[in-house]
Amino acid sequence: MRKFRHIVSIAVAGAVVLLVTTCLATAAEAEQRLDKTAPATGKTTRSAKSAAATQIQKRSTVALAAQPAAAGKKEHHLILQVNTNDAAAMNLALNNATNVAEYYEKAGEPVKIEVVTFGPGLNMLRNDTSPVKARIETMALSRPEVSFKACGITRENMRKAEDKDIPIIPQAEVVPSGVVRVMQLEEQGWSYVKP
Repeated sequence: MRKFRHIVSIAVAGAVVLLVTTCLATAAEAEQRLDKTAPATGKTTRSAKSAAATQIQKRSTVALAAQPAAAGKKEHHLILQVNTNDAAAMNLALNNATNVAEYYEKAGEPVKIEVVTFGPGLNMLRNDTSPVKARIETMALSRPEVSFKACGITRENMRKAEDKDIPIIPQAEVVPSGVVRVMQLEEQGWSYVKP
């Protein structure tokens, strides 16, 4: 599926470049025709000049309209999944988030990163068990492009199993289902990584 999306994005970018190139070439041809319609005196008639100017303006407008799509900076999207109660895996996910955020910051391109936890990985976002709680608190202040999601189904199952409320760190948001959240983001074109 990712390969298909990548191929489609390359095809779209190629189509935009082709459109811009065609529009600019057509505008150049219209200018050449305008020069050829000028009498030997070097003066063009008002009607020929007006028609050519209108044609150039129409094509230039199309080229300018296509230009922002080609020149605009794409916003990147990354899902990082954590589904194990392993401090090393949790730290690896946070390292990945930091590295990706820093990379796109240096490139001057926007990025959104969502760390989605479910199953035993929910311990990463539990206020009472997280081995990376302090690190997430720091990241939340310095990296607003990184967000954290906790699976509501897992939280409810833990509540039943432990017979107590499961406190989630304030930097995280509870979503109905972690797996469904991953699916929704992937369907929107987000890239998916399980560290």
